[in-house]
Amino acid sequence: MSLNDKKPASGRKFIWIAIALIIGWFGVSGATGPLFGKLSSVQKNDTTGFLPGSAESTKAYQISSKFSSQDTTILPALVLFSGDVTPASIAAVQNFATQLPNAEVPESGKKFGAYLAQGAQLIPIPSQDGKAVLMSVALDNTAMQSPLANNKPALPELVKVLRAQAALVPGFSETHVTGIGGILADLFDSFSTIDSKLLLITFGVVGIILIFVYRSPVLWFIPLFCAVTALGTAGGIVYVLAKNGVIDLDGQSQGILSVLVIGAATDYALLLIARYREELHHFDSRVDAMKVAWRGVVEPIVASGLTVIAGLLVLSFSDLKNVRSLGPVAGIGILAAQLVMLTMLPALLVVLGRWIFWPKRPRHDDVDEKLSGIWSKVAGATGRHPRRTWVTTGAFLLICLGFAFQLNTRGISQTESFTGHPDSVTGLAKLSEHFPAGQGDPTLVIVDQADQSKVTDALKGAAGVSNVTPTLVAPAMPGGPVPPVKVVDGKVQLEVTLDKPADSLAAQAYVPALRDAVHAASPTALVGGSTPTQFDLQKANRSDRNKIIPIALLVIGLILALLLRSIVAPILLVITTVLSFGATLGVCHLVFKYLFGFRATDGSFPLYAFVFLVALGIDYNIFLMTRVREEAKKIGTRPGIIKGVTVTGGVITSAGVVLAATFAVLGTLPLVFLAELGFAVAFGVLLDTIVVRSLLVPALSYEMGKKIWWPSELSKSDVAENAQEQEHAAV
Repeated sequence: MSLNDKKPASGRKFIWIAIALIIGWFGVSGATGPLFGKLSSVQKNDTTGFLPGSAESTKAYQISSKFSSQDTTILPALVLFSGDVTPASIAAVQNFATQLPNAEVPESGKKFGAYLAQGAQLIPIPSQDGKAVLMSVALDNTAMQSPLANNKPALPELVKVLRAQAALVPGFSETHVTGIGGILADLFDSFSTIDSKLLLITFGVVGIILIFVYRSPVLWFIPLFCAVTALGTAGGIVYVLAKNGVIDLDGQSQGILSVLVIGAATDYALLLIARYREELHHFDSRVDAMKVAWRGVVEPIVASGLTVIAGLLVLSFSDLKNVRSLGPVAGIGILAAQLVMLTMLPALLVVLGRWIFWPKRPRHDDVDEKLSGIWSKVAGATGRHPRRTWVTTGAFLLICLGFAFQLNTRGISQTESFTGHPDSVTGLAKLSEHFPAGQGDPTLVIVDQADQSKVTDALKGAAGVSNVTPTLVAPAMPGGPVPPVKVVDGKVQLEVTLDKPADSLAAQAYVPALRDAVHAASPTALVGGSTPTQFDLQKANRSDRNKIIPIALLVIGLILALLLRSIVAPILLVITTVLSFGATLGVCHLVFKYLFGFRATDGSFPLYAFVFLVALGIDYNIFLMTRVREEAKKIGTRPGIIKGVTVTGGVITSAGVVLAATFAVLGTLPLVFLAELGFAVAFGVLLDTIVVRSLLVPALSYEMGKKIWWPSELSKSDVAENAQEQEHAAV
């Protein structure tokens, strides 16, 4: 009995099940959607907390916090006043210091003083050239942990108040708020656009592409609506887990979560809708058509999702907490996208009926419209000239790969993290014109009290050190007696001012020699602070990629072997995807250096790019090769390759364009890392879609023939294939 012979009651029952599914998802969305809007309130962007406890800078950080008043963790913001230093201007800055604690902080219900570290002294420090005054404002990091009334972090608002109040001080030509506090505030501000700007642009771009793909004024809205549901569901789950300390979330992970879920969900929707439209030509009942379509796509969608999730969860092997946290955050997003697109989307399509495809409604006419058009020509040309195709495309990828070895992955400073020039970056440049570049953000050395002298002498002889002073029990007042050195548990803290900006790569280059000198004088001493923390982060990034990339390849290869019941096919797919990844890095070098003007990439860029490109690039090969395998069982491998490329070419290319567009939207954020990652994934996905999946993989597979399925049954002699190869190769 065929599907068309089933009783109408079966179809009505299916419709009621579909309606129940839709109502259920509306309920889930209603519960999780509002939580998604609060995601930014549970972000943690403290780079010190990303490092493992074994890192030297982490150990130093844990002890140095005891040297702050009442064990509070201090975050310094530097206020720079540029202009001629006179008694009147100094008095104006002192008045600013007096009035600042009473300034109102919007959305907090508190005065600015509530966020100052206990016992903090606001002391104006004139520059030696008499052209600037510097004031360090010690903010209480613990007090800033509580979000404001609008669920936004407190730091950006505090820095806005600082900038507004400083601008009112008379006698100076310009003022800036910089230092680690100012830089982090600008970084938080950049991430704040994730909730609005990023999502609006992403939805707009995806909507336009879907309208073009479907050429329907109605159909495009359905997959986009389902993608929003998936994102809200994933965001709500992540919010609950992050709020309860189960996982960590930073602004970077939140931005990636948004574009990944929208892109992946839309990809799955394109695959299902394309197969559903195809089956509507073969069935009068839309319920029967959906059953066949769903069975045809569930395996590749589940396998695709599992591959991406597995690739992301491999990040749990990272030494860095923020990298480890991205795995479960993005994995939750992919899982939500799968569930929604395999349940809610088919339910909506069946309930709404064929009219949603208007003006080109598919009819029950047994016409397979995909067997004609541009992709049938591409597939036919590949079948006629497979060797020429894979040699040409392979050579192109190898040429691009050659430039990958020139990509600078040494890392970028925090001030280089912005695509524009926020106030903190401008202020840091101005600061170095009048003060030692590392002023206000010293490297911290924790040392036994007995070794203080030896370590101080060793530091003064080290390259890049401008000044070394111990932390005192109270700030030294001009003209007054010097307070005694603060001792905590038999240890003292030395504040080392470097001659380079604390966040710069030049300052990080001093760290190994500084540590060697310090450890030679006192083996138990610890070197920490923001500069050593950044150095340790870059070191951990290099270790991560050397460890995680091989594990990811192994895991993805095993999943492909289970899916395709083959050993040869997974090896081929992994090799071509890695080649595509290398070629993408080569193009990134050329674009970043000569077009965007970026000096380097963040140290974590190669790992993030690899995980996304390999996991997502494998997706399209899964979509293709599962369909090829399905057709190979019926008509043989080589004809199956031709038909597989023909029937999947349009939908996979559309999916690639959608995913590329969503990641490209990351470039709208004013952050170099996300702009670089967005370009890399967008270009890499298009390269996979248009070159690797459409030409290289089919050509290599066609040349290998049945051997591609070894050792499964499909790799054995197939008499039927020999008789059909010529016919299908000419399609």
